[in-house]
Amino acid sequence: MLNGRRVAVVVPAYNEAPRIARVLGSMPGYVDDVVVVDDASEDGTAAVVRSIDERRVRIVEHDENRGVGAALATGYRLAFEGGADVTAVMAGDGQMHPDDLEGLLGPVLTGQAEYTKGNRLHYPDAYRHMPPQRWIGNQLLSYATRAVTGLRVADSQCGYTAISRAAHESLPWQSVWRGYGYPNDLLGWLSQSGARVRDVVVRPVYADEVSGIRIRHALLVIPYVLLRVLLRRMRKADARDTDSACASGF
Repeated sequence: MLNGRRVAVVVPAYNEAPRIARVLGSMPGYVDDVVVVDDASEDGTAAVVRSIDERRVRIVEHDENRGVGAALATGYRLAFEGGADVTAVMAGDGQMHPDDLEGLLGPVLTGQAEYTKGNRLHYPDAYRHMPPQRWIGNQLLSYATRAVTGLRVADSQCGYTAISRAAHESLPWQSVWRGYGYPNDLLGWLSQSGARVRDVVVRPVYADEVSGIRIRHALLVIPYVLLRVLLRRMRKADARDTDSACASGF
């Protein structure tokens, strides 16, 4: 436990057999529950997880590849059903440094935020640590996400996050985008729910992992997801205006 609160970590994994043991082995001692969601990996990821003798680790397998958003929805549900007060996400590819986890959890545990999001772009000399195309792409997508959601998030695509039980229960998980673009859609839902979202600077970590993000995701999928978010926000604003007019007698 951390600050007397039960902490869970969801580890979404797809074809991470070479890296998953390293991720699970680095989990801080204050983490009570680790939920690995294997999204129908084809490289034996699940077998590697089962071979690890660690009482905190449990695994659930999707029968088909559903996308990272669906994997996280499954993991969140199981983590909170297991009694977690706050649940963080550490991807199975090893891109989240465990030493940054406590800082990410802090604002949620102290009630300063319902959701925290890692911010790699404000880490000192981040552009030296990140592949240039990712640094540039994240800057552009983050700008668009801020404009659409109204949230002051610097690194919209960072998957290192923590969420409170209350925020989790307030969101329509059946409607959250399932594939790439999930972080942007979730930020939209959090904004719409009024959740307090805070950035926490984390270090960029890049090693031997291979990104599954393709140019079509950045140019087509994520802009489409952001358009959905914008339309939802506009509909909500129209509904408020209608309610206000009705209350005023017009």
